[in-house]
Parts: sequence; structure tokens; C-alpha cells
Amino acid sequence: MGHDFPLIYALVGGLSVALLLGYLAQKLHCSPLVGYLVAGMIVGPYSPGIEIDKGMVDQVAEIGVILLMFGVGLHFHLKDLIAVQRVALPGAMVQIAVATVLGAVVSHAFGWGWEAGVLYGMAISVASTVVLTRVLADYRDLHTPSGHVALGWLVVEDLFTILLLVLLPVMLGPSQSGGGVGEIFVALGWTLVKLGLLVVFTLVVGKRLIPLFLKWVARTGTRDLFTLSVLVLALGIAVCSAEFFGASMVLGAFLSGMVVGQSHFSARAAAEALPMRDAFAVLFFLSVGMLFDPVALLESWPLALATLGIVMLGKPLAAFVVVRLLGKPMRLALSVSVALAQIGEFSFILGAMGVHYKVLPSVAGNALIAAAVVSIALNSLLYRCIPGMLRLLERCGIGRSKIATEDRHELVEEDKQRVIVIGYGPSGRIMCRILVENNIDVAIIEMNIDTVLHLRSQGIKAVYGDARQRDVLTAAGVLHASGLIVSSAGAAAHEVMEAARALNPEIAVVIHTTFMREAHSLRKGSEAVVFAGECEVAMSMAEHLLRQFGATDEHIEKERRRIHDELRQAG
Repeated sequence: MGHDFPLIYALVGGLSVALLLGYLAQKLHCSPLVGYLVAGMIVGPYSPGIEIDKGMVDQVAEIGVILLMFGVGLHFHLKDLIAVQRVALPGAMVQIAVATVLGAVVSHAFGWGWEAGVLYGMAISVASTVVLTRVLADYRDLHTPSGHVALGWLVVEDLFTILLLVLLPVMLGPSQSGGGVGEIFVALGWTLVKLGLLVVFTLVVGKRLIPLFLKWVARTGTRDLFTLSVLVLALGIAVCSAEFFGASMVLGAFLSGMVVGQSHFSARAAAEALPMRDAFAVLFFLSVGMLFDPVALLESWPLALATLGIVMLGKPLAAFVVVRLLGKPMRLALSVSVALAQIGEFSFILGAMGVHYKVLPSVAGNALIAAAVVSIALNSLLYRCIPGMLRLLERCGIGRSKIATEDRHELVEEDKQRVIVIGYGPSGRIMCRILVENNIDVAIIEMNIDTVLHLRSQGIKAVYGDARQRDVLTAAGVLHASGLIVSSAGAAAHEVMEAARALNPEIAVVIHTTFMREAHSLRKGSEAVVFAGECEVAMSMAEHLLRQFGATDEHIEKERRRIHDELRQAG
């Protein structure tokens, strides 16, 4: 497949290979990202056989970068960073500094200049957002103290990377054109002014206009319009930030995601827009893999090996030491350090920028890709070994009682049980009132934005979105919920139940449905408690008639059980 074929051929060919290798990687208990990178190597210009026009893939992959940054902004919450700032902030800064110094020293040993070495060290200092969140979610550590610290750590790294992506073009551009120090400072100062205007405009004006726009779209009740509006916001603000403020599209996408993430629409925006992000992100990793030159790696393998050593030994060791020095538990220190022992999307972006401005040699890209493939492939396997690492440390002198005590400190116990109620119709309102009166924490998922706004104004936790989507259920707290009441989902009740149990297999499910045939289908193999409107109406009518004819309570209860059994068998 060569350059004469249209874009659709390139997309279909590349995505097909990525799908196959991503599936194989998943089956081998590796991240699918490894498969996507290897797919790029196979269809790239340096491999025989299938060849896809990289220029066309790059154009589409740029959308993936924008949506990737929109997703980072969407999940960025300053309160989460503040909650773990005493560990995440100093830890991330120390780790970035250590990795940068190690990268600079190692690359200088290979004959690079210090400027190139520092940029290379910064590129390998940041971990992959996609890999870290996937690993934490797979091992159910996303909402534990270890997960919170790791995510806060990652937020600091992301902010550091965004700052680099904004400032490096300003600093490297004049230096490459022969500009002096004064010209660099003038360009940097002017850029900071424009960035300040962009941030103020987005966070002040956008914070008022964007939610109003999304509310207007949400009231139409049309799902595809809401999805399209989120896509337009992400791409539109990114492009406008570049055209009108001279900033990078990366920063614009991050700011727009942050504004949406702080609104009432964050859960639904994540559920609707992030699948598109994932699809385009595949093309980004595919385009990165296409840069890999196996022939060049034969000459630069020592650099790739040294880079892998920094990523998998230097970075995690620095993180481990910092966390332990801050007095945190052994399990938390191991979890954070292992989860961060990889590099990914931001490393590639920084590396590509360095190559573009001719600061980094072309072999830098090859070394980054090789180190990323190996570190990502091993990350999940290493995380799985954390319990064994703890036992090994115990045998080396750390007492079992100490580790057990530390582990207990990590557990977050909640006194109040949480129940999630899907739908706030008549049945949902009654159930919520009863639950609240019995001191049970209630979270409501509702597709009517006006209902959600009204509930939130009363201090009731309400999430706007489709309960079939995992991001919406997660926002409602399904991971720690003990019960799920589906009061108005109709034919989608089965999908809601499956999505909830995929996230929390132990959750108890109670479903209200209209027809007995639906109730029979929902009960089958699900262990859910299902109440059908047809059944309840029939029993209420029968009870009323029997009382009119003078039946005793014992006889009425006997008839209720018989009717219930008959209707269940009929269903």
C-alpha cells in the first residue's frame, strides 16, 4: 500500500494491523499500546511488505493528540492534587529532576550536547497517562491511596509537560534561527502574555459560556448532538488557541477539557468523547511506531538500553526513596514507583519536537520507541509482582507486622453505605427518600439535565449521563457502592447491570421493569432482584378485591404468593 492510495486505505490498513496486534498484546497480559506501536513498525516505511503513507496518518493522529490532552484536562481536578500534594508534588519534581540529570549524563556520554541531553532527560522523565490509569484500573487500585498518589503525581508530570510543550518552541525557535539571548527572552515574555490571556479567556469567559452551550445541547435529548458538541469544543478551542493566541493546540485542548470537567457535564462528556479519543490515540501510537528504524537501532542499541535502565530503574528508585523518606507505607511506595516505571505519549511528543528543531538527533526517536515498547510491555507484569516484592522485603528484614499495619492504613473505610439510583421518576424519588431517611448515601444518575441541576442545588449528589457507560457509573461512585437500583432504564436495564458489575462484581442490583417477560430475562443468571409492574399491579388488584369480599390477612397473603409464583412462571 503506497502513497497513491487514498486516506481511507491508510486508515483501514493501519487500524486493522493495530487491532490484531493490540488483541494479541492483551491476550499476553500486556498493554494494547505495545501492539499499536509494533503495528506502526510493521506498516511503516522502514519495514518490507505493507507500507502506509505516514504523512496522511500523521494528519489524523494530530486529532488524537488534541483529544488526548482534552481527556487529561477533563480528569484534572485541583482538589485531587491538593489532597496528595505533600507526596505527589515533591515526589514528581524530584523524580523529573533525577531522570533529567540521568538522561543528560547518559546522552552526553554518547557525544550529545548538554542542551540535547537535558531535553532527552525531560522526555523520559514523564510516564504515560494511558498506561498508568489502565494498570491501576486493572488491579483495582485506581481509587486507593496508592492510586490517588500516583494520579496526583501524574498530574504534576502532565502540567510540567504541557509547560514544556508551550515554551520549548519559543525557546528553541529563536536559538535555531541564530537569535541571541535577548531575542529569546522577548519572545518568551510575549508568549507568556498571550498564554495568560488564553488562560483567562478560557477559564473566565469559557467557564460561563461552555456550560450554557452544553446545557442547551443537552436539553435537545439527542445523543449524537451532545457528542458532536464535545468534539467541536475540544478541537475548536485547540485550533483557536493556536490561531488567535499563538499558543499550542495542546494547551487549548487541555484548558477546554478542564472547563468541561468542572461543569455538570463532566461524566457524560467523558463517556461520550473519550471513546473517540481512544480511537484517534491508536493512530497516534501507530504514527509513532512508523518512526522506528530497525537498522538504525542496530547502531544505537546501547543508547536504547541505557534509556530503558533510566526508565525502569532510575525513575522508580527515585520515586521509591522519596515516598519512603516522606514516611509513607511500603506498599504505597512500591505501587507508585512501579506504576511510573514506563514512558509513553508525552515522551514521544517531546522527542519529536526535539528532532523537529534539530536539538535531538534522529536516533533519539528510535531509542524512545524501543524503551517505551519494553517498559509498557513489562509494566503490568511488574505491578502484579508487588505482593511478592513485599514478601521479599519482609524476608530481608522488614517485619510482617509492620507491612500489615501499613496496609491497614491504606484502606479507606466508609461508615455510610452508598446506593446508586438510576432515574429520578416517581419510583426513584420514593426510593431515594427512604434510603436517605435510613442514613444511606445516595447518588442519582439521570439523563434530564434540569433534574440534575435541581438536585445539585439541593445538595443531592446527581450525575448527568447514560448509566450504561462506565465513566458515568464511576463518577457516581459505583466502585464503592453496595447497591444499585434501576428504577427507569427500560430495555437498557441489562446493559446497566452488566456495566455496573464489570466495575463492582459484588454490587447488589434491584431493577424495576414494566413487563414480566423483561423481568424473566433480567433474572436469568444475573442474581438480580427484579420487580415487574405487571406483577405488582395484578397482586394489588387481587388484594383489593379479596379485602372487599372479606378475606382474612392470612388468606390474602397466601393468594399473593400464589399469584406471584404464577406470574413469574408465565414470564
